[in-house]
Order: sequence, then C-alpha cells, then structure tokens
Amino acid sequence: MFAHLMARTTTTVAAASVLALLSPAQAHATAIGSTPVASFDYQVGGVTMKVPTGCMFSHIIRGQGKDITYQNAGVDCGFVGALNAGFCNWRIDFTYANTGNKTYRTSRGNTHTECKIDPMRNNAPQKLPHYGKACAHLNINGVRRVSQCHHITK
Repeated sequence: MFAHLMARTTTTVAAASVLALLSPAQAHATAIGSTPVASFDYQVGGVTMKVPTGCMFSHIIRGQGKDITYQNAGVDCGFVGALNAGFCNWRIDFTYANTGNKTYRTSRGNTHTECKIDPMRNNAPQKLPHYGKACAHLNINGVRRVSQCHHITK
C-alpha cells in the first residue's frame, strides 16, 4: 500500500513539474537604478543654495513588455548631502523614447516651491506604443540636473 501511494505521489509531482515546464511563465520585469547628483549651486529668492555631493537620484520601474505598472523616482541623500537645506523649486518628469531615441511622451511633474531633502514622485501606469527607454529627470529651478533611464526591450 505504501509503495502504491509513493508511486502515485511521485507520478503526480512529476506531472506537475512537466506542466510547469510547458506552461509559459509570466515575464515580469523590475529595474532599479541610481545616478549621483552632481554638486551645484542655484538661487532661491536671492539666496544661494548649494547641493553638496552625497545625494543619489533613483528610478524604479516595474512592468511587463511595454506595460509599466509602477514607476517612482526620487532623491536620497547621505553623509554631507543629508545636511543640505534641500531641493527648492523641484520637479520630476518622466519621459519615454523609442529605440531611435526620439522622445514621444513626457509626463511633466508639478513644480514644488517648498524645499525638500528627499523629493519623490510616483507616475501613473503607462501602456507604451514602442520599445525604447523610460527616463526620470530631476529639475531644479527649471534646470535639468540629473537623469536616470531604463531600457524597455522585448
């Protein structure tokens, strides 16, 4: 009886394994990247603000194929960077380009006049018409300061 039960269990497990190998797996992709924010100075109301080294601009994207289900970008600062007054008049934009590097869509963020040490933005899910790349850009006082991109491929 035990041998029969063991043979039946082994057959069931083997059949399930074969089915798992034959069924197409859902391909989900996650990409996370960070780019250092270079030190720079800018003016706010006649006051010079200095962004020191030690900050990273990170961009995360999740999805499948040309469908982006989640996208977020923001700044994290450590060491000396964590001591700065923050980023004032900041905006985070998301752009999408085809494989020829031609931008066909921009999701422009709101400009935030408050100063924040850790500006961050989520973007709505996207259904892209083309493979290519998705980028996030940090703008301070209307000037693009740093970008981080991920390639969207088959």
